Amino acid sequence: TAANRGTAANRGTAANRGTAANRGTAANRGTAATRGTAATRGTATTRGAVASIKDDKKQEVSDFAKGKKGNKGNKKKDWSSPSSDEGFAGKRRGAANKRNKKWPGPKRQQRRVDRKAPRHIFNPSKKDLVVGEAISVGDLAGLIGIKVPGIIKTLMSLDVMATIAQLIDGETAALVAAEHGIELKVQFESLENQFDEIKENDEDLQSRPPVVTVMGHVDHGKTSLLDKIRSADVTSGEAGGITQHIGAYHVSTAEGNVTFLDTPGHAAFTAMRARGANATDIVILVVAADDGPRPQTVEAIDHARAANVPVIVAINKCDKPAANPDGTIQRLMEHNLIAEEFGGDVRMVKVSAKSGEGLPELLEAIHLQAEIMELKVNPNRLATGVVIESKIDKGRGNTASFLVQSGTLRIGDNYVVGAEYGRVRAMWDDQGRKIKVATPSMPVEVVGLNGIPNSGDNFNVGTDEKKVRQLAEQRGKKEKERRQVQQKKQGLENLFSSMGQEEKKTLNLIIKTDVIGSLEALSDSLLKLGNDEVEVRIIHGAVGAISSTNVVLAAASNAVIIGFNNRPEASAKQVAKDEGVDIRLYSIIYEAIDDVTAALEGMLKPIVREEFQGKAQILEVFTIPKVGTIAGSKVVEGKIVRDCPIRVIRDNVVIHDGQLASLKRFKDNVKDVTVGFECGMGVENFRDLRSGDILESYYRLETAAKL
Repeated sequence: TAANRGTAANRGTAANRGTAANRGTAANRGTAATRGTAATRGTATTRGAVASIKDDKKQEVSDFAKGKKGNKGNKKKDWSSPSSDEGFAGKRRGAANKRNKKWPGPKRQQRRVDRKAPRHIFNPSKKDLVVGEAISVGDLAGLIGIKVPGIIKTLMSLDVMATIAQLIDGETAALVAAEHGIELKVQFESLENQFDEIKENDEDLQSRPPVVTVMGHVDHGKTSLLDKIRSADVTSGEAGGITQHIGAYHVSTAEGNVTFLDTPGHAAFTAMRARGANATDIVILVVAADDGPRPQTVEAIDHARAANVPVIVAINKCDKPAANPDGTIQRLMEHNLIAEEFGGDVRMVKVSAKSGEGLPELLEAIHLQAEIMELKVNPNRLATGVVIESKIDKGRGNTASFLVQSGTLRIGDNYVVGAEYGRVRAMWDDQGRKIKVATPSMPVEVVGLNGIPNSGDNFNVGTDEKKVRQLAEQRGKKEKERRQVQQKKQGLENLFSSMGQEEKKTLNLIIKTDVIGSLEALSDSLLKLGNDEVEVRIIHGAVGAISSTNVVLAAASNAVIIGFNNRPEASAKQVAKDEGVDIRLYSIIYEAIDDVTAALEGMLKPIVREEFQGKAQILEVFTIPKVGTIAGSKVVEGKIVRDCPIRVIRDNVVIHDGQLASLKRFKDNVKDVTVGFECGMGVENFRDLRSGDILESYYRLETAAKL
């Protein structure tokens, strides 16, 4: 019907389709009343007044709906009527209010400003930020809310190169935070504080036995002297008759107990002697009366002075016919060791380790010096001391020799030693007897370590096992970082130093020893070998038996394995045979040093030396077809040898250095021509020979180079 299908009223009349009233007039499209006035768009009444909008919203929608229903049946709407006007305006206002509520102009602008502003996940003014002793770069970025690249860039500006996982100290972290305008406090409780030196009460102190270190040059009789004091025989059981480990002995004498430390005298054991001087109360300097002060004697004097330890000189081997004790005393004065009889403060005792002469006087001097020093400690406190030696025992595992310096060490004590920790599971004294308690100045062998500590490390007993372990891990982490920094530094130094130089030949070594002290001594001695052409590189060094893993590493790195006082495992022998790895075993340190020195010298270029043979003067030059230029010459000095190199000299300038092509007398080939005889000579690859030139014969002599 016309009413619902095609009448002008609902389909095409100007009233609802094209008239200005509903399509283009200012009244319903562009007037301020419906579109742009403050009343419909911006005033508080229509947009900003929250109360009026919320209260009237439902009513306006309802009125609009009612107006729509009321006009549903009309064929022609009257847009000028108040009800129609109100309904239309209400619809427009509702849509506008909905849009304005969801995306208000000022809020949108504020969001844009917020997005451009730097964001932090915290408010520094409301919360104090605290960092410990160290923090990784990644954790620091999360803590202060700065992206990792920004942290790394700031570190680079502070000349610190670091990765996301690398640790930096708390002070550096605070500087980085300050660069970004953030205050970061450094607070941490050092675990080292638990072992701070305790102030002892005088009533708790008791006298302890003196610790005496015996030092001197190799083969001057140090161990023999101790054997005589202890009524033992250690010397005969030593490889090569020399001491290669620090020996610790607790000796009972008529005047009291004494702990002796026997140090090696060989030059390779400098570090051991230094540790012995630092762990002792008194130094006994043994000097052979028939030899006098030697290099290691002087070194021992220096160690004692550096440790500020009093020295007692034992002039040994006074029973020998060639002994000259008075001359030895005079020579010691050159090193500022003045005997008491000459107005000095050094006690010098003439002794004989073989006959026992002078030993009572030596022990008396030791106890007298100990009384002067008033050596007292508190035996009831937690034990502290120093590591004498450490090793891997096949039956006991990781073991270490401790010298208790204060307190009492007991079975079950938790302790930290360097970067290692452990619990005392068992102890043995210097005679191999199992004990449960170790008192001050007592050397003991301890098992129950998680690793191998370095000789000279201090040990401290703690009550809290967790803190002891944490401290060891903290020390280990610091040591690892220190080594990494040192390796980077050495890498750069080696890079710059190698520029413009020929590459050195390298002898790669893997060193396995019985104890940590031997590893240190052998490594230090071998690393000192070499020169500008060759060097030693230690790929790996450790304590224990030679394992198959060591052999595989040696095969991969083309290294030689050095074993000192140990043996390879059965599996390691087979792998070494299959891989062709050279394993060298030693029990005397200087033999190992000599062999490595010889190997390095074999890698050196030989030294070439020239020896003059003779010279001849060219009298006339002949050119022979198919033969070349022949110099008719006369030998004027020495002899010309056919197989030796030849030089052509013209006007005292060498113009050619080569080899003879031929040497003849008349028509016969000869091996040499002596002075006064004439001969014909041809020079290989050289024809510019002239009368008057000198031909000089020489030979090259190659000799092996030495380090």
